[in-house]
Amino acid sequence: MPVPAPVPVPVTDSSGAADPAPPPPARKGPASAVLLVTGFVLLSLNTRVAFGQLGPLAPVAGFGTGSLTLLGLLPPLCMGLFAPLAATARRWLGEERGLFWASALLLVGAVVRILGLPGLFAGTVLVSIATAVVNVLIPVFVRSRFDPRRVGVMMGVYALSMGAGSALVAALMVPVWEASGHSWRTAIGLAVVPAALAALGMAPQLRYAERGAGPDPVRVGVLGGGDRGLVGSLIAFFGLQTLLFYTTLAWLPAILVDAGVAEGTAGGMQSLFILGVAIGGFLTPVLAAARADQRPHLFAVVLICALGYAGLLAAPASAPALWALVLGIGLGGGQAVAGVLYVKRGRDHDHVAALSTVAQTGGYLIAAAGPVTASVLHAVTDTWTVPLLAFVGVLLLSTVASLRAGHGRPARPTAADRG
Repeated sequence: MPVPAPVPVPVTDSSGAADPAPPPPARKGPASAVLLVTGFVLLSLNTRVAFGQLGPLAPVAGFGTGSLTLLGLLPPLCMGLFAPLAATARRWLGEERGLFWASALLLVGAVVRILGLPGLFAGTVLVSIATAVVNVLIPVFVRSRFDPRRVGVMMGVYALSMGAGSALVAALMVPVWEASGHSWRTAIGLAVVPAALAALGMAPQLRYAERGAGPDPVRVGVLGGGDRGLVGSLIAFFGLQTLLFYTTLAWLPAILVDAGVAEGTAGGMQSLFILGVAIGGFLTPVLAAARADQRPHLFAVVLICALGYAGLLAAPASAPALWALVLGIGLGGGQAVAGVLYVKRGRDHDHVAALSTVAQTGGYLIAAAGPVTASVLHAVTDTWTVPLLAFVGVLLLSTVASLRAGHGRPARPTAADRG
């Protein structure tokens, strides 16, 4: 017997204003709910798998510094360049179809990455494009398909699943490489499994898809009037946090190896780092979404990251597991809380999509400079001390950048919204 839809309860912020988000569409029945959550989790599990594979393999598989630098640059660069594609996908396909076809492209990219070094580069581009679409659409999907009171939990589930899937595959990289006779292609090929599961998991949601999901979100007055400070703050905070995330993801094993940690152990620390990303990515959105003002949580993220980088500077070989875990928790929280900021600061679904699109476009383009800059600083100074000090400086900038993005006052309507 179908379960009656619950009566929506208005969600208010500190100003007492009701959250303008409508209740999620009626998708009645426990089977539909199970399929929705299962598809959401399977897609989330796959979203960062490809990007966490190279770190553990880097010390043992013989990739050149130039290749590693380029492979570290491609994901944030492509995600920045192609984030606006999500606006088009949403307008023409809707969130469900957009996420399904993005998951299909993730699968294609995972297969292409097996086809030698050129395939690794081309497949990484495809995976990054698909991930750009997923990144933008997920906050809108969560707001439209789940109860408003569950936004923080579901964004936490997204980040937890994303980190857990990446950590599991990263932990298998070196063992599979050894078991396969030192074949990095076989190890990289593991990403095909979660990619296929993600596409299968999202397929049932096609029945709920609606074409023409509103106007192009980038044109819904998002850059007008009082939104300009908010958008600039979101871009800067997300961009600087993402710069640190992808740079650390790319170079953490190399930093530890240079400090005297064994190559195999350094690869394992990459998996521990990603596990920390899952933990911080789950806890931070859950805690942050319960408040109207997220600034305390953003400051906590910065402090945790600073502790991790301080440990790498002072005693990298003494407690590498601790520093990897702490950094993962901090940077994972910084990545995941951004989705809560889009939802909390947005006026409606279109505005959430606009904030997500613009912030991620600018933010990922900022982040793309991270892996290359760290590589250049290391090459010039022949030490990781200078890059790590630069990371601490970036953290300080992200603290300032977060002030407006984390503020609890609701976004003000623009003339376009009122018109």
